[in-house]
Amino acid sequence: MAPGKHSKVDGRKSTNNYCSTVTLVAFVALCLVGVWMMTSSSVVPLQSLGTTQNNKNEVRTVITKSYDTEDSNDENSSNDDGTSTPDNSNSKQFEDNPGDLPEDATKGDSSSQQDKSNPVNNSKEDTEIHQEEKVTNSEDASTTKTANENEKGDAESKPEDGELKDEETRGDGDRNNSGGQENHEEGKEEKEVKQDREDKVDAPSIETLPAGAQSELLSETSVQNGSFSTQATESKNEKEGHKSPEPEKNNGYHWKLCNVTAGERHCPENPPTCLVPLPEGYQRPIEWPTSREKIWYHNVPHTKLAELKGHQNWVKVTGEFLTFPGGGTQFKHGALHYIDFIQEIVPEIGWGKRSRVILDVGCGVASFGGFLFDRDVLTMSLAPKDEHEAQVQFALERGIPALSAVMGTQRLPFPGRVFDIVHCARCRVPWHIEGGKLLLELNRLLRPGGFFVWSATPIYQKLPEDVGIWEAMTKLTKSMCWEVKGVGKDKINKVGVAVYQKPMSNECYEGRSQNEPPLCKESDDPNAAWKVPLQACMHEVPVAAPVRGSRWPEQWPSRVEKSPYWLLSSQVGVYGKAAPEDFTADFEHWKRVVTKSYMNGLGINWSTVRNVMDMRAIYGGFAAALKDKNIWVMNVVSVDSPDTLPIIYERGLFGIYHDWCESFSTYPRSYDLLHADHLFSKIKNKCNMTALVAEVDRILRPEGNLIVRDTVETINEVENMLRSMNWEVRLTYSKDKEGLLCVQKSMWRPVEVETIPYAVG
Repeated sequence: MAPGKHSKVDGRKSTNNYCSTVTLVAFVALCLVGVWMMTSSSVVPLQSLGTTQNNKNEVRTVITKSYDTEDSNDENSSNDDGTSTPDNSNSKQFEDNPGDLPEDATKGDSSSQQDKSNPVNNSKEDTEIHQEEKVTNSEDASTTKTANENEKGDAESKPEDGELKDEETRGDGDRNNSGGQENHEEGKEEKEVKQDREDKVDAPSIETLPAGAQSELLSETSVQNGSFSTQATESKNEKEGHKSPEPEKNNGYHWKLCNVTAGERHCPENPPTCLVPLPEGYQRPIEWPTSREKIWYHNVPHTKLAELKGHQNWVKVTGEFLTFPGGGTQFKHGALHYIDFIQEIVPEIGWGKRSRVILDVGCGVASFGGFLFDRDVLTMSLAPKDEHEAQVQFALERGIPALSAVMGTQRLPFPGRVFDIVHCARCRVPWHIEGGKLLLELNRLLRPGGFFVWSATPIYQKLPEDVGIWEAMTKLTKSMCWEVKGVGKDKINKVGVAVYQKPMSNECYEGRSQNEPPLCKESDDPNAAWKVPLQACMHEVPVAAPVRGSRWPEQWPSRVEKSPYWLLSSQVGVYGKAAPEDFTADFEHWKRVVTKSYMNGLGINWSTVRNVMDMRAIYGGFAAALKDKNIWVMNVVSVDSPDTLPIIYERGLFGIYHDWCESFSTYPRSYDLLHADHLFSKIKNKCNMTALVAEVDRILRPEGNLIVRDTVETINEVENMLRSMNWEVRLTYSKDKEGLLCVQKSMWRPVEVETIPYAVG
């Protein structure tokens, strides 16, 4: 019996030893497999992007690293960590990636915005680690309204030049689940992971930012080295600039609501940092072109104009809408008839061909400019005094370009000789007083050979006051050498119109018996417009062939694409090339960016976009790339940037000078989309960037979009500030220290109130 019992015990011991040996071997094998995977594979799985709800991201983000071109000559050169580096030596200058980015190059906020913190989860130290993300919710990603349905590229096709090779991604899944587990997929090769990802979600078509070392369009030359002076330099008589406050150093942002009972449009030199409240009952604006006919009653909280002017066919209250019959005091039977009547008087006007950029002074609710869109004409509607409360705000809510700027003591913020036509219909501006100072300002703005169209009671009524004004205007315009091209009375609208033309030579000026109004001194720059006092004088007409204004621009639309005749190859452009090449390269760049990225890759519903501002325009390339859309763009040229605004006007677009350390002269909720290309990084060391962000919030409509292109450091700072206002981040993307950010403004308003003394009345 003993041997049998002993035998059973020995068998148990033998079995245990065998299991221990197998377990040890298996453990060692797994360790070897793990080591092999870490050293031989170029793929390290990312952390989980969170719950199903968080995967409803409309777009996601990527932060990439550039390769040293000297180390990229071999197709698979070795890195310090033993991994291989794909060849990146064929990257093109100026090029935005013409193909689709991989899915891990995009990102956006989750549908829930409860967590507004901004941590960045890094599973390893900042070393060169290849990472790719596996999409876990293809159904949500493919059905969101902003993930546009782009054509899927062949999974086996060769990446386009500039396509991402070395990537890190972060999304709000990382923000909300900072301790998420790593999603390891053992034994899966890089191609299999990539193929699996491409089979699940179509990548948005979006350009990659050019590499910093190769991007001539992102590396501007200094102003001193270029051929364009700045508006600040040109405006030698402007008042001494205010002392800017110290740059914002507080990383915590606490917003308050402006207690504004009056004067929402006040434009102090030191702008407020509080947020303007929304009108009670505010709704998403009606889309163009329906908005030209009606707007929501509660969106513009100033309805006295409708009460005062309803009988004049300007604007009427109709239920929950404010409606615009399309006429006005001067064209009760329709603006289009009035527009055609003007061309009947002077066929040379050529709406939409010869005449493209118009200034409408005393615009009312801007029906004239609103209907000139039907003739392919771009009109800057200007209210020299907004005496009936928010006429300009009515115009902007309708989707019509409009601006409020006082005429009286200073020049308007436009360069000289840029408008093809200046129009005034019953604008009640006393052009003839003070030596014709106000009319002489229009003469500065009017292009040689351009027209002044005046439609007012002195032309067709015989009251003593009207007769006196007509006689004074006749004397003044003759002394200014303006030629009367036609005077007519519209039998249908029963209004009169007089059309004058500015001379294209100096012969008339030289032949005058009296030098009145006097010619301006040669040292007086007609382009100096930033806080320059008005002067009752006329500038000579340029006649030398290479000088701007010596001949009429190309007809529209060809003028938008051609480099102006007065841009010379001897001039150095903003980006360091010869000026005509600089112009062309800028235009091609923005066409690619808008087509490959903005239209498809940012999650923007462009059907809701009408009013756009390019907050830091250079040549107007961004606006030119949008010319075929139902969109108008206000191009803003900073006063301390190269003065390229004349180029923008020459190509049939328009804009204005501005200093972003001050408030912009417009009403709240004016624009559907703001575009800021390297604006914030230039502002933050100059003045209070928190105030600029508050200003962006003021002029952007709720659910409107902001696109920022800037340095990564600045992008992160702006993103943090906007998140603190509950804005939705649609996309962040960076490469080579340059970044792209797209955010959507929310309806959120703070509760705590801050009183602004100058705006309370």
